[in-house]
Amino acid sequence: MTSGPDFPPPADRPPIRLVLSDDLERRRLTVFFRLFMALPHLIWLALWSIAALFAVVANWIVALFQGGPVEPLHGFLARFVRYGTHVYAYLNLAAEPFPRFGGRPGYPVDLEVDPPGRQNRWTVFFRLILAIPALVLLSVLTGYQYQRSETGYTGAIGLLVVAAVLGWFFSLARGRMNRGLRDAVAWVVAYGAQVWGYLLILTDRYPTVDPETAIGPLPVRDDPVQLDPSGDDLRRSRLTVFFRLVLAVPHIVWLLLWGIAVFFAVIANWFATLFTATPPRGLHRFIAAYVRYELHVYAYLYLIGNPFPGFTGAPGSYPIELRVAERARQNRWTVFFRLILAIPAFLLNAAFGSLLGVIAIFGWFVALFTGRMPEGLRNAGAQALRYSSQTNAYLSLLTGAYPYSGPCLAPAQPPPAPAAAVAPPDAP
Repeated sequence: MTSGPDFPPPADRPPIRLVLSDDLERRRLTVFFRLFMALPHLIWLALWSIAALFAVVANWIVALFQGGPVEPLHGFLARFVRYGTHVYAYLNLAAEPFPRFGGRPGYPVDLEVDPPGRQNRWTVFFRLILAIPALVLLSVLTGYQYQRSETGYTGAIGLLVVAAVLGWFFSLARGRMNRGLRDAVAWVVAYGAQVWGYLLILTDRYPTVDPETAIGPLPVRDDPVQLDPSGDDLRRSRLTVFFRLVLAVPHIVWLLLWGIAVFFAVIANWFATLFTATPPRGLHRFIAAYVRYELHVYAYLYLIGNPFPGFTGAPGSYPIELRVAERARQNRWTVFFRLILAIPAFLLNAAFGSLLGVIAIFGWFVALFTGRMPEGLRNAGAQALRYSSQTNAYLSLLTGAYPYSGPCLAPAQPPPAPAAAVAPPDAP
């Protein structure tokens, strides 16, 4: 099998797996003091990291000469990665119980690591270099990125931080962690465990950021706005990939021009929905076509899709498809305060946008050389685009359903009914 950044794993189970048994219940007192309570674990994790550094150097040398790690070193490093998974799950509110200090199994957000196996010596030798793309992607998901511009410094906060902060407020208010936020945190924690397992020579399976395989069975949600990437076969034209940004310019211009009309349509839709509780049919169709077209354009621009999109946002016209439900009644209070209620979604959408940009850069290089988009990158990009489309639909009053932040699956669509057979004429 080809080895490289984020290529789809084989059909067998991954060697490093996240196991979720969290019930979403949270105690407000421990949530409020979560950072303070996690300090002993963060200190112990830092001390353990010093020993892990020497252990991984020894593990690297042994794997380089023997073609694989040995059990004592493998077991020690596996416990270290498992303990780190427990700590970061606790710190970021993906789990409630106070973790134990030994990295033993049994935590609500747990990690399973396969026993040591043979590894390719070449990938072992260049492991630190090969891990750079995965480490960059992990830093985007977990950290804070900033850059200097003419007006000062601009930055973006990673998905893990945004989801944890929003989950902190939600848990304090409700005594429960939001499922979507918990799963978003667990997705990032699972990817981090894979990255560190790969870097510490626990496995030579390259980390995959695929949200569909990160945390086990995903919820099937029948949301009013659903993204379906099943029409994409992952093949990419190298020529169009190389010139993708240039080819997308006409769509970007048309998207901006169409957006001016949509801006006024959304204002009219807000007033109409506020008084009637249901969006007018014409405005709903017009704005839905724009949101769908925007998805097609960004899917093409960020290499999540391959064909050149049409300019009308017609349903079923693109492999990365957006299904928008028919208009329905909405709560007038949520309509009135829609812009304020959408602020958490804006924050999460910005974090997903940072992820999408890095996916496009890595996907550009991989697709240019292989003619394919890695499935994990495609699915992670589709997750980001789904949340963006749901945010736009919520803000423009296409739906009253709040965007869902966690990985999920759309319900399977029934196959089209076969055409009715024409009965032959009666025999004479």
